[in-house]
Amino acid sequence: MFSRNLGPRIIDELQHSPAVALLGPRQVGKTTLALDASRSIDSIYLDLESDRDRAKLMEPELYLSEHLDKLVILDEVHRAPGLFPVLRGLIDQARREGRRAGQYLLLGSASLDLLQQSGETLAGRIAYLELGPLNLLEVSANLSGSAADALWLRGGFPESFTAPNDASSLRWRQNFIRAYLERDVPQFGPRIAAATLRRFWTMLAHHQSGLLNVAQLARNIGVDSKTAQSYIDLLCALLLVRRLPPWHANLGKRLVKSPKVYVRDCGLVHALLDIGDRETLLSHPIVGASWEGFVIENLLSCAPDGVQGHFYRSTGGAEVDLLMAWPDGTLWAIEIKRSLSPKVERGFHAACDDLSPVRKLVVYPGNEAFPLGHGVVAMPLHLLCAELAVKS
Repeated sequence: MFSRNLGPRIIDELQHSPAVALLGPRQVGKTTLALDASRSIDSIYLDLESDRDRAKLMEPELYLSEHLDKLVILDEVHRAPGLFPVLRGLIDQARREGRRAGQYLLLGSASLDLLQQSGETLAGRIAYLELGPLNLLEVSANLSGSAADALWLRGGFPESFTAPNDASSLRWRQNFIRAYLERDVPQFGPRIAAATLRRFWTMLAHHQSGLLNVAQLARNIGVDSKTAQSYIDLLCALLLVRRLPPWHANLGKRLVKSPKVYVRDCGLVHALLDIGDRETLLSHPIVGASWEGFVIENLLSCAPDGVQGHFYRSTGGAEVDLLMAWPDGTLWAIEIKRSLSPKVERGFHAACDDLSPVRKLVVYPGNEAFPLGHGVVAMPLHLLCAELAVKS
């Protein structure tokens, strides 16, 4: 059992909101976390992929009315969109009767339909939380100093990370990809041939950390740009791909406007590219981009609410790999280097001159922080994650 950073947040949100939606990819640990968070609360659990549990909700208002004094956990709730109006009525009834806040914990594998359905029906009654794969702080107590290396290679899905060896972990991830393509994707989007979407997903892995060029991706798999865009949208909605937006500000500079694209879990990147062990990874052309994506996902996972991730790139060569925009308007500029002796390039300094960030950091795979000059500090990933977590 991993101690997930989101656990206390779920309990806190349930004390203030009638409904909480916990979103995340399949097998990321949503059910385990929900059951753990509800351990001290009188609750019932319904899996809407189970015929038996769906049968209990043939008359949902009647069944749920009998459990108004309990926390009801509804897993894979997107499979029953008709529930949302019922939940709204029961929440409003409980409010009129002065009952407690936390009534429903909704678990979903995709943000696409769940956000739309719940947002329209439960506006003002629901809070949203996103659970991603394990981050470095969540696994470091379970391993020695090799935690970062293991997490980078295998990714953060718990069963992949805890597999007995690298080969077993790779098989799990390959089966996970196959199951998503053949079973899960058809639930959420238009019918897409599994082989086509796999090729597309694999191209994104090859293109890790690159600028998104939908037209080029469309040409590569023989579809039109609108279709390729729908594939991107679907993978993002399934929380499997991230579009990192460019930073735009009135700086008088010509800036890159396309987002960068990442397969969010580095373990899936490696499985799509058939990278099964550390030696193969270190000799693969994707190694630098894979490390960059790994760092970005960990930092954004550990950052407080309201912190937004961007990248910055001007046509003149100024560039920042990750620009963290804080709610108070301050910026942290973060360069990512996979070297034990990182060097800051001219483009980073030029970007900092443009942006005036309050922190200038270089994340590298070492163990101690040290200054690099000009206000730039080299920082190990685990130390920066810990610093961000303290601010949460």
